[in-house]
Amino acid sequence: MPMISRRKERYQGSPALVQYLFRFDRLRDIPSVYEDLTRFAGSMPYENPKGEETLWLTVYYDPEHMRELRPKLTKIYSELKAGGMGDHHDHLSVDRIDFGEFGNSRPFRVRITNDYNDNSDYFYVKHVDASRIYGLELEHILSPNRINYLIQGNTLIEEHIAGVPGDVFLRDYLPDPELNRVRIAKEFTKFNERCFIRLLGDMRSVNYVVDITPDFEEVQYRVRPIDFDQQSYEGRGKTYLAYRFDSNRPVTRLAFKSLDRKSIDQYVAEEHAQMAQRAKVEAARLKALLGVLRRDEIAPDKHVRQLARDLAKYHHTDIFRDCETMGELTATHILHMLEM
Repeated sequence: MPMISRRKERYQGSPALVQYLFRFDRLRDIPSVYEDLTRFAGSMPYENPKGEETLWLTVYYDPEHMRELRPKLTKIYSELKAGGMGDHHDHLSVDRIDFGEFGNSRPFRVRITNDYNDNSDYFYVKHVDASRIYGLELEHILSPNRINYLIQGNTLIEEHIAGVPGDVFLRDYLPDPELNRVRIAKEFTKFNERCFIRLLGDMRSVNYVVDITPDFEEVQYRVRPIDFDQQSYEGRGKTYLAYRFDSNRPVTRLAFKSLDRKSIDQYVAEEHAQMAQRAKVEAARLKALLGVLRRDEIAPDKHVRQLARDLAKYHHTDIFRDCETMGELTATHILHMLEM
């Protein structure tokens, strides 16, 4: 199993990245609430609807502090969902706040409920980190998924990405004899390739979800990453290959069992072509992002040198030899694999 840094260094990002975020409307006038959320009075383990404990803690606050937090959080939700079009948030309630001590982002998950119809939704509050921002942007530009997030100061707001958690899907859905194994194998093959092309690492089963959509004859599946902390950070090339993680072994075995070599090559080629087409459609935005990324510091030099060696060995080329930053490596890798 590829080794992942237990605690990666947080990078704030350059002034050029801030300008990019302003240009593409990611910077918004919203409250910076991360530090406010850390001042909770107590916590208790969060249990899922089945009564199973999770890695999350449900936190609670002093009444006075909660009165200050509520309008800030409902304003953020309105800005995230409606672009601030609605000024009245009286019908929105902060139903629950959970805290995750795991990983590098230490996120807060906020549950918002519409009091008119009891419909609930979530968003996440995290510290700003350049790796995470570049990961979100590359997902938005190069994947089939749109990503909604906002930034203010040191606060990052991420929209909830709906789907069955990867570990739950592999445990509860994969053994189902009615499952369309070829479709799952195809989607996981394409997902693995998407992550490798744009160098998104650490796609263990807990870091992605499976979006299941009933179709008129069959069921469609899409695997979506939900953790972007390891975008272009690790030095070992294996960490960018989802199928190399032990937790993904069941679906990896299924893919090699369900697909022959020609089919795998076909789906990989399809994903390359689709990503290249998305890159052309978003050419100006991608060029701007890669231009900033090339100059930004987002990983230690030793990681850059090691990954350059690993990618050179993998691709049998010396085009990575002169890359001095992780951003240069990422940009070179994307352009090389998409033949741009």
